[in-house]
This record gives sequence, structure tokens and C-alpha cells, in this order.
Amino acid sequence: MERHQSNNITAFILVGFPTYPEYQFVLFYFFLSIYILTVTENVVIIVTIKMNILLHKPMYYFLCSLSVLEICYVTVTVPNLLNNFLTQNKKIYFFACMAQLYIFMSLACTECFLLAVMAFDRYVAICIPLRYTVIMSNTFCLYLAVGSWVSGFAIAMSKVIFIFRLSFCGPNVINHFFCDISPVLNLACSDVSLAELVDFILGMMVCLIPLAVIVFTYICIIWSILKISDSAGRRKTFSTCASHLTVVAIFFSTTFFIYARPKKISPFDSSKYVSIFYSILTPLLNPIIYCLRNVEVKKTIKNTLRLCFK
Repeated sequence: MERHQSNNITAFILVGFPTYPEYQFVLFYFFLSIYILTVTENVVIIVTIKMNILLHKPMYYFLCSLSVLEICYVTVTVPNLLNNFLTQNKKIYFFACMAQLYIFMSLACTECFLLAVMAFDRYVAICIPLRYTVIMSNTFCLYLAVGSWVSGFAIAMSKVIFIFRLSFCGPNVINHFFCDISPVLNLACSDVSLAELVDFILGMMVCLIPLAVIVFTYICIIWSILKISDSAGRRKTFSTCASHLTVVAIFFSTTFFIYARPKKISPFDSSKYVSIFYSILTPLLNPIIYCLRNVEVKKTIKNTLRLCFK
């Protein structure tokens, strides 16, 4: 165990997913394939939106921002996980751990806000369509997107500052594959009650406020859809929201399971396996969900790929 002169830990050991040596390479190639596929499909969405003027609409600007976020999501955690599969050195230095924790939490907070912004965009498009172009101007969309990122990183900074000030004097083994809040707090040898309280309050604000916005907007959207007399028109209108609702359900259900509870947990807690879903699989699934449910995106991607491979 490495320590500062002040008796503080200088590095942690990430346990990851211990298994038989022959399975390490299998897991390495499995997560490497997921990482490559996630980055590729999100890059395809970004390039498709940028190259096609028909997709230069607020909804797709926000989708592009979400794709950038998903690439950052997996890049924060997966490369270090892949390295741990190939080497016996599972050490991560204290400041690198805090940086990983901060960036990951910032991205999680940002996604909460972005999903709420995307719900607001659908609300304006369906409930007040005549004023859509006026309300969702390019400038306002830019403010919403940038505001989501700035708010996410600012709130995460407030959470991490309280964790950074804690004393870590041993042990230094983190039962996780990346530096997440609960496993790190579990190793603190000073009083964590204030850090837990601040993290819980800010976490609930970050989750509940965007979720309340999403629920309110979809109540209004459903009410407007029910007023449409044509059943085909109702289905077509709701289909534009189905992919977003699916992503919201997946993201918030797993997020609440992990973060909406006391932070100091058992070191043998199995939540790291649930973390795979929202930190690695969700960024993989989101582009697929949006493409499968959005005819316009699917058609444009096919045309773009056809032009690229001619």
C-alpha cells in the first residue's frame, strides 16, 4: 500500500472483474468490441447529422450532443478496464481516480439535463408547433445544450470537492472497475457523513428535477396526442417520442438503483455489475434505439453510408 507522508493513500487498486486467467482475454475482447462499436455508431450519428442539412433541427442537435457524451462516457471507464484485463498492475493513482470520478459524474449529470432538454423540445414541437421555430431558435438550442454541459460539470465539481477532502489511510482496494462514489467513500477513514449528505442532496436534485420536467412535458404531450382524431396521426406523433422515452426509462431506472441510496455500502456489494449497464451498455444501446425508432435518421444514415462506400 502506498501512502503520502501524511499517511494518506497515493494509489488505489481497482479489483475489476476477477476471474480465471484464460477468461481475461475473452472479457478483454468482449469489452473492446463494445467500446469500438459504441464509438463507431455514435460517430456515424454525429457525422450523419453534420453532413445532412435535413437533420439540422433542434432535436438532432441535441441527439448529436448526446452522442458526444456517450463517446466520452465509455472513454472514461473502458480503456482503463481493458488495461486491467491485460496486466496485473491494477493500480490507479489517487489524483487519476478523483479525475475519473469527477468526469464520470459530470457526464452523468449532463445526461440528466440533456434528456430533460430533449423532452422539452418534443413538448414544444407537439404541443405548440406553430411557435416551434420561434422558441427553439439556434441560439436558444445552443444555450440549452451548453447549459446542460456546464451545469453537469459544475454540480459534479461540488460533489467531488467534498470527497476529495476526505482522508484515505487504508485499505486501498476498490471493489469496482472504475472510481465511483460509493466504492471510494467506502474506503474513507474520516467522517463521510457530510460528503454523503451533499452527494445525496445534489444527486436527488440532478435526477428528480430533470425527471419532473420530463414527466410534466410528456403528460402535456400525451394530452395533446389524445386530442388528435386520426389514429394514424396519433401513432406517428407518439413514435417521435418513443425512442426518447425508452432511453429515459433505461437511464433513470439504473441511475436511481445505484445512486438513490446511502453511499457507504458493503465492499462486497454487487452494484458494479449493474454499473456495467448504465456506464457501458447504455451508450451502446442509445444510438441503436434512436436509429431503430426514427425513420428519418435510419434513411439518412443509409444514404450517407451508401455515398461513403461508392
